[in-house]
Amino acid sequence: MAQGHLEDAAILDDVLAELAQRRAEFREQGYIPRDFVARLKQCGVYRASTPAMFGGNPLPPAEFLALVERISAVDGSAGWVSSFGSSLVYLAALPLETQKELYRDSPDVVFAGGNFPVQPAPLTEGGYLVNGQWKFASGSMGADILGVGLPGDDNSAGKPRLALLRPEQVEIVQDWDVSGMRATGSFDLKVDNVVVPREWTFIRGGEPTVDEPLYRYPAIAYAAQVLAVVGAGVARAALDFAIETGAGRTGVTGAPKLVDRAYYRIGVAEAEVMLRSARAYFYEATEDAWTTVLAGDPVSATQIAHLRMSSSNIARIAAEAVATVVYLSGTGTIYNGHPLQWLQRDVLVPQQHAFLGPSMFDAGGAVLMRQPPTVPGFM
Repeated sequence: MAQGHLEDAAILDDVLAELAQRRAEFREQGYIPRDFVARLKQCGVYRASTPAMFGGNPLPPAEFLALVERISAVDGSAGWVSSFGSSLVYLAALPLETQKELYRDSPDVVFAGGNFPVQPAPLTEGGYLVNGQWKFASGSMGADILGVGLPGDDNSAGKPRLALLRPEQVEIVQDWDVSGMRATGSFDLKVDNVVVPREWTFIRGGEPTVDEPLYRYPAIAYAAQVLAVVGAGVARAALDFAIETGAGRTGVTGAPKLVDRAYYRIGVAEAEVMLRSARAYFYEATEDAWTTVLAGDPVSATQIAHLRMSSSNIARIAAEAVATVVYLSGTGTIYNGHPLQWLQRDVLVPQQHAFLGPSMFDAGGAVLMRQPPTVPGFM
């Protein structure tokens, strides 16, 4: 089956221009509002992982990742929220009838999930009795459907399950108080004794019921990739800033312009090389796995290891690149209003994520040496 492509580049340009104008507003309020999420829908962000059989326009992973990276270069929080357009690959594990109902009105469905801590939900005659509070539901303020994490059971081979709820069934607890990615609205979800029918739950990373190429791409690895590439977009913005401003800035002491200083030229060049090298590995691993999927073959453990390692690598390198630019740029960067302040805070978030931490290299190395991965959920 042929895969989709981004529908209208002109719309994306217009949306990114609006984002550049409104990003300070979003940071101040702590979330991306529903009206701008609607604009992202116009760009195809939220149909990029909807099955074609339900009217979606599933993008090849590399194309979706490049889209998230471009949005992130304008604003990291908007890129982070956009990245969860990929989460619909998880929902492909729902029964087909449930998916048909989910996409009945539109293929542009915004999903936000609070996966942890998993909360016990007794199975009743009508379904799972869901009660509790879950953290880190990024993009929840603009979501059409919300998910919360339940423990694994005998029917899920121990893997955690997610239960889907409508926004009116959930209280969003606005407790997101952070310095980086402030506008992601990664709030808590609180549910008070709601019965969720079994057919509106699914095993996270479970076998898809949709037979289309995108849903044969490794779902957990993809979840790591979409977050990692946000850091790459933020780093790109920092390097573009360094390149553009280096030629024009003279310090208050009358010292030479930044571009006239060898250490500045060398440092920016090295950061550029680092980021481009990490991107090359990242997208190479993506294309390699996707080619295997399109050939109808299963993605190998080694290929998944490269997806995971290249994701952790680009998140780390992005943070290092921004730190280098800040270090080279002088005293002005200590002011809260300096553009690099937001970029430095935002770029720290991807590398701190559990999916992208240093343990991924240990697990990846084990897999490369034909050993079991050393962390759960790696594959």
